[in-house]
Amino acid sequence: MMAAGPTATARPEGPHIGAARTSGFGTGPLSRAAALVHTLLTVEALLLLAAFPSLAGLLLLGPDPTNLPLAALCLLPLGPALSAALYALHHRSRDLTELHPARAYLRGWRLNAVPALTLWAPMLAWLTVIAFTLTHFPATGLPGWWALLLGVIGTGSLLWGAHALVLTSLFAFRARDTARLAAHFLFRHGRATLAAASLLVLTAASGALLTEALPALLAAPLLLSLLHGSRTVIGETRKDFTT
Repeated sequence: MMAAGPTATARPEGPHIGAARTSGFGTGPLSRAAALVHTLLTVEALLLLAAFPSLAGLLLLGPDPTNLPLAALCLLPLGPALSAALYALHHRSRDLTELHPARAYLRGWRLNAVPALTLWAPMLAWLTVIAFTLTHFPATGLPGWWALLLGVIGTGSLLWGAHALVLTSLFAFRARDTARLAAHFLFRHGRATLAAASLLVLTAASGALLTEALPALLAAPLLLSLLHGSRTVIGETRKDFTT
């Protein structure tokens, strides 16, 4: 545990969100499966809608490395969109008769848009510097091991960003406290970090080997997997760092 950790409250769920009935229609296995599918499809649709400016901008720019700064600007709306999706998936109902995924997504976007962007924008800027340096590495005159070091730093930054995105989506910390906790959990919960790394590899591989659109189309299941892998991080944060 951190010596003097921050304290905050969990993001409020709102009326009817996350409430499940204990008996009656809507609580059986088939109903829970249908509720999950409905939630994933709704959150996926809303996520793609919220991230449309990012996706459209990337399609217009193309893969030229000189477009990296513009690509980072295009990706700014993606941070709040992902955060809202994490919020909606975390507060999803298992009861087929108590489904409000669209309401949960919109509430998550309203609560998390500014906090998520506060962390998302600096991370994008940092990753853009790393990516630009790597794509123009021969011109830097640096020794070859610097490229490996930058790759490790970039990967670590992405994993930190995964933890930070989960924390800022579910808890009302200040941005600097979220950043500290994300760095703290990066090493404290190795399994959660490894789970996030696995999802990053899966996302990159599916986009490179199959189609670049596949990670976007599977964003909701991937984010649900990120939440599942972050259970220990979420549990410790709720227990030790919230009031």
